[in-house]
Amino acid sequence: MSKIILTGDRPTGRLHVGHYVGSLRGRVELQNAGEYDKIFIMIADAQALTDNADNPEKVRQNIIEVALDYLSCGLDPARSTLFIQSQIQELAELSFYYMNLVTVSRLQRNPTVKAEIQMRNFETSIPVGFFTYPISQAADITAFQATTVPVGEDQLPMIEQCREIVRKFNAVYGETLTEPEALVPKSQVCGRLPGTDGKAKMSKSLGNCIYLSDTADEVRAKIMSMFTDPNHLKITDPGSLEGNTVFTYLDAFCKEEHFGRYLPEYANLDELKGHYQRGGLGDVKVKKFLNAVMQEELEPIRARRSELERQIPAIYEILKKGSEAARETAAQTMAAVKAAMKINYFEDAALIAEQASRYGEK
Repeated sequence: MSKIILTGDRPTGRLHVGHYVGSLRGRVELQNAGEYDKIFIMIADAQALTDNADNPEKVRQNIIEVALDYLSCGLDPARSTLFIQSQIQELAELSFYYMNLVTVSRLQRNPTVKAEIQMRNFETSIPVGFFTYPISQAADITAFQATTVPVGEDQLPMIEQCREIVRKFNAVYGETLTEPEALVPKSQVCGRLPGTDGKAKMSKSLGNCIYLSDTADEVRAKIMSMFTDPNHLKITDPGSLEGNTVFTYLDAFCKEEHFGRYLPEYANLDELKGHYQRGGLGDVKVKKFLNAVMQEELEPIRARRSELERQIPAIYEILKKGSEAARETAAQTMAAVKAAMKINYFEDAALIAEQASRYGEK
């Protein structure tokens, strides 16, 4: 059985370091490891429209931003299929059929959907497309017969609902679809980076993101203004690590070799944390170290992006070819689904012969 990955992002803005730590870096590692037969990376514009229907231009403009970030981080169209969701018509058709396998009450119980609805203040004015996103996601995953879906802990209910749909379909129509497994990062400490202001979520509207496309000066300014320990007023004061954004980012980006290059008086991050907790270490020194670490990580990404920004037509061609390849795969699944559901009337020669014989006897 082939090992296939399906993953992606909504094009609602430039990607930030939270996306990088939470998913992008891992995708590149999976791609380069060569352990999977196929990797599909989807720019989920149709899903983005479920809560941006009145602003399609926002979604349209951000397609290229997400593609630039993907390629800048090391996703390779020769090894991963990059495609745009809305260009795969079979996904909408699969969603339509899967809707008959899921109840409204089951969707209402989905913890991820409930949390997203509350976060967006939809209350009773929930767009149907947004409400049924777990069904759409199941179509995305099964269309490519994905065996593996990399997700964070908060997305596990979505994968479980997809598995339920697959089991229901196979039970009713026969073994047709592949039941996927979730791939959760081994370390959850950096699964979701907080905003630079210490808030739990990075958000463009809150202005608390460090974008992958930020300049070196912009990154430096954001790091130097980061939330730390509000009670760490003097260098001599003991500092707290809990809720301290600077140390959360160091957990995500710092490697032992960084100390030899930028902070040789410490052997590793544990020593730095210990000194901070005891007192005698100022926030500015720690922030300068974090800046050096993050600049080293982000500079190659910025450099690649600068080159790619001069090749926009070529990037659209990559997305076009990727979408064409993705649609070929989805069409194969769609054909199998229609055959299982017995709605492949024109391709079913046995049905036509049977009916011809039946009526020919009269």
